[in-house]
Amino acid sequence: MYFIGVDLGTSAVKLLLMDEEGKIVNIVSREYPLYFPHPGWSEQKPEDWWEQSKEGIRELVKDVDKSQVAGISFGGQMHGLVILDENDNVIRPAILWNDGRTAKQTDYLNTVIGKEKLSEYTANIAFAGFTAPKILWVKENEPDNFAKICKIMLPKDYLAYRLSGAFVSDYSDASGMLLMDVKNKCWSKEMAEICGISLEMLPELHESFDAVGTLKPEVAAELGLPETCKVVAGAGDNAAAAVGTGTVGDGMCNVSLGTSGTVFISSNKFGVDSHNALHAFAHADGHYHLMGCMLSAASCNKWWMDEIIRTKEYTKEQENITKLGKNNVFFLPYLMGERSPHNNPDARGTFIGLTMDTTREDMTQAVLEGVAFAIRDSFEVAKSLGIQIERTKICGGGAKSPLWRRMIANVLNIKVDRIESEEGPALGGAMLAAVACGVFSSVEEAAEKIVRVTETIEPEPELVEKYERQYQKFAKIYPTVKDLFTELLQ
Repeated sequence: MYFIGVDLGTSAVKLLLMDEEGKIVNIVSREYPLYFPHPGWSEQKPEDWWEQSKEGIRELVKDVDKSQVAGISFGGQMHGLVILDENDNVIRPAILWNDGRTAKQTDYLNTVIGKEKLSEYTANIAFAGFTAPKILWVKENEPDNFAKICKIMLPKDYLAYRLSGAFVSDYSDASGMLLMDVKNKCWSKEMAEICGISLEMLPELHESFDAVGTLKPEVAAELGLPETCKVVAGAGDNAAAAVGTGTVGDGMCNVSLGTSGTVFISSNKFGVDSHNALHAFAHADGHYHLMGCMLSAASCNKWWMDEIIRTKEYTKEQENITKLGKNNVFFLPYLMGERSPHNNPDARGTFIGLTMDTTREDMTQAVLEGVAFAIRDSFEVAKSLGIQIERTKICGGGAKSPLWRRMIANVLNIKVDRIESEEGPALGGAMLAAVACGVFSSVEEAAEKIVRVTETIEPEPELVEKYERQYQKFAKIYPTVKDLFTELLQ
């Protein structure tokens, strides 16, 4: 049997084919456009996801016995608002996770409804990227579109709907909508009322490893796959990545250096930090997790390399960086605003400490370190809850950099485990499909049998000490300049 994992990302869809022993057979990627119709806005067309996913699936399975493809599941970009009308047509482009237009609606939710009420209803407070503020934005700014809404779904759930006709979501992805009662794993009637929507507009909720349907006959024929192929609920990208890195069960940690950056801590018990600086979400393993999310991580390095110094030689640019723990240049990695722990869509990327002898290497180093320091911001919140973390897995495009992995180990002062496959959400999606098809009895068993650690980066005491001093300097920069960000945008 074969299983397809679909990682619906912000810049591309990555499709992975895994056999029943957990071996990766093939990987295919397909890109699609990202639109910025106004500064701070970020949109995509769901139809582009669908077309590119179909093309990718056809290429993915072209050299295997297609009749043996038993299941498809997903890891998808979270929080995006996809709205369909009564005829299942997409009403407007999807508003994405990194879209910053909802400052007014977010402020309304946090101050008028109140953070305490939101936390009571959903276990979280409002962040600009969450789905509920986007719904309010459409209601206030596009009333004609709002009036057409028949179905509200998340990005990966649109693919599941097109594949199977099942209008569903999973608990992990739905946790990030600010519409779900995370503790009790059900939709919040109070939040639906606040947003002016009915519960009928929201999908049926499932565990990530639940089979929710099979391929529509016409879709199966188009893809060359059997109609018996199960469509499995899947998970939000970070929960799926956690499955793909074996971050399941109690007290495990994963750091993701993707377009966004996350600290993901799995737990068998539900829990919330008192300031809601970390997200309290359901996990794809059937339990819960805490997560700190920064909006720009590896994308900061991509921006710096591609747009500013205009090179694709990422590895070469890092070869001459040797002054670890001694850089006088600092970088705030808030190119799309920031979520955890600052919750400030007005925050912006900032270099500070430049002098006439600042080098290209200094600035490249500052970008990498700035991301590591910002990840530590969320890590500090977890430590304040009494959570003791001694090691973490690492995944995402940025995790391919030995220098960045070393920085993470020493800035966080923990062991960093690199795993055999860094495919994250796509592998996690395939593993969830395998669980749904009965190859594994649980997500934990799948992780135990498939995920393998190939390298452990140990923190270096002398460098840890240097980075501790550097982090304390970094931690003072944002509070000093945060009021200026709002002024700059006026």
